[in-house]
Formats: sequence, structure tokens, C-alpha cells
Amino acid sequence: MQQPNNRNEKTCVESQSNPGPKTNSATGKIRTVRERHEKIRQHVLNKGYVTIDYLAGEFNVTPQTIRRDINSLSEEGLVNRYHGGAGLSSSTENLEYNKRKVLCLKEKQQIAKMVAESIPYNTSLFINIGTTTEAIANALCNHQRLSVITNNLNVASILSGNENFEIIVAGGVVRHRDGGIIGPLTIDFIQQFRVDYGIIGISGIDLDGTLLDFDYREVRAARAIIDNTRKVFLAADHTKFGRNAMVRLGHIGEIDELFTDSPPPAALTEILVHEDVKLHVVEENQGIEA
Repeated sequence: MQQPNNRNEKTCVESQSNPGPKTNSATGKIRTVRERHEKIRQHVLNKGYVTIDYLAGEFNVTPQTIRRDINSLSEEGLVNRYHGGAGLSSSTENLEYNKRKVLCLKEKQQIAKMVAESIPYNTSLFINIGTTTEAIANALCNHQRLSVITNNLNVASILSGNENFEIIVAGGVVRHRDGGIIGPLTIDFIQQFRVDYGIIGISGIDLDGTLLDFDYREVRAARAIIDNTRKVFLAADHTKFGRNAMVRLGHIGEIDELFTDSPPPAALTEILVHEDVKLHVVEENQGIEA
């Protein structure tokens, strides 16, 4: 995987802002590289994803040292190397919903603001399952005259407070862990509509442009949204670049616009240009398009 550009690295929230070089009392004195590797692995297990900047501050070493550590751990199959950090190595199971909800929360809110600014009033849209799309729903609350079709109970709850919205909830099986609605009934319901905008999230974007997720039933619903939308918006924070998951949704060339908080790796950026996908990147500390 291509190494990230230091200048563009961003940290996620969930107590991951870089506090500067220090020796953490919980970390203790690290005497060997192997001890540091084990501590890094413990951080990944506890948090699901940690950034290079965060780890460099925790262990009072350079980002380059942490990159080497992550490379070694990745080769051993103990963690997955992602753009700007390291995460769990499983391609078959996503992080728990409560952990995903707080992971990169600030970045998701910035992305959500940018997406909301691109959605006009008096329009129709799909919004699918995911913590990023839930952040987008919050950012849309002050819009006017939206018709929203969703297979996400949390999105429906967030938007139902605006009496100027028409909220249509897809039928199907409710996934208890995150309020997602999935199954054949969901797909049949979505296929009845043709809307202006489809807003989707994703678990991983391979560097060849493949869009990846963990639940094939969720993927089928997202596929139906793409196929029945005039313009598709993909919202994904930087931890999704290069992240592995086992179910293929499609290719990023099928997306009209990508909204993210940090520039993608060069290989993926080249694909976006080739496929004529418009890229929106949050401007640091402003939450607007770069």
C-alpha cells in the first residue's frame, strides 16, 4: 500500500489528537521494539483504528518509526495498514457500531457539512446505512422540502423532527446493532423510486477503486440505491482508503462525487481523475471544500 503524505495526514477524534511527544504513564517505559509493537497492537484492539500521529505521540518516536512498526505488524498479519494509521486485520467483520459512531467523529461532521451544502432544497434523496450518513442527516436538518427515502432507522429518527421533510422508511429486516434495514423487501422497495441524489457510505475503498463492505445484504441495498439515483454521492473519511472488506459493492467510477476529509492516496486519485469522479476534500479547520 502506498504510504501517506505527511502533510495531508489527519487524526481522528476519540482521544486521538496528537498531544506532542510524551511518555504515557499507561504505556510505561518501552525497552524494545517488540514491546512497542505489542503496545501498538493493543491500541488497535482497543480502539479499532489509530493514527500514525497519535502513536508517535504516545511512544515519543517519529512518524517514520511508527510506519516501520505498522509495516512489520502488517506483514505478520497482526494489524491492517491504512492510509494514515493502522486498524483491525479482519476483512470479515466490521467494528462495533458504538465504536464506529465515535471514530473520526470530527472528520465525519466536516464531511457531512460539505455534503449538505451540495444538496439543494426541494429535492429527493436516498440515504443508506452508516455512521457517516447519520452525520449527514444531522447536517441536513435545517434544509427545506426534502423527500428522503432511507433504510436506516437512525437517519429517519434524526430527520423526522423537520416537519418540512417527507421521510419514507424502507421495509425489511431491522439489524438490531445499528438500526439498518436489509433484505429482499428493502431492495424491492428502493427499486420503486428514482431520486435526485443518493448518499451512501462505505467500509473500505481498495486502491484499485473497488468499493467494499462487510454485509452482502447491506451491499445489495446500496447497489439498488446507486442504480436508482441520478447523482450518487459517496461520503468516506480517510480511514476507508485501502481498508479491506470481503464484499464488493462496485467501483468508484460509478460514483459521481466523493466527499472526504483528506486527499486519497495517489493511485486512487489517478482513478478518480480517469473516471471523472469529482473530489471534495475538507479544508483543515474550516470544513469546506478544498
